[in-house]
Amino acid sequence: MKATTLTFLCLTTLATQAHASSPDAWAAYDKDLLASCTKASGLKNVKPVGNAAQFDDRVGYTALLLQGQYPQKHMKGQQGTELCLYNKKSKTAYVTEWDSIRPTAKAQ
Repeated sequence: MKATTLTFLCLTTLATQAHASSPDAWAAYDKDLLASCTKASGLKNVKPVGNAAQFDDRVGYTALLLQGQYPQKHMKGQQGTELCLYNKKSKTAYVTEWDSIRPTAKAQ
């Protein structure tokens, strides 16, 4: 096989593997991410904080910080923070409490 033919085949293979997602595909992904994380959250009135952290596909997860209010009566509507990890392959959200990300209030 000639070097030019081999180079062409390699470039063709790389070009077909390197594809960018369209803006519509990203918008749909973000919508699914937010819906899954919101559903998995234990907080009321939950909202995302900032933008999602997009990890490399080798990791397979996107992280999203959420804030809302604790639903338990004894928490008296106190604000809470959760970290959501969204598995790109299974489209499953996993949430854990992460109040430690916020600075603690100092007693005066």
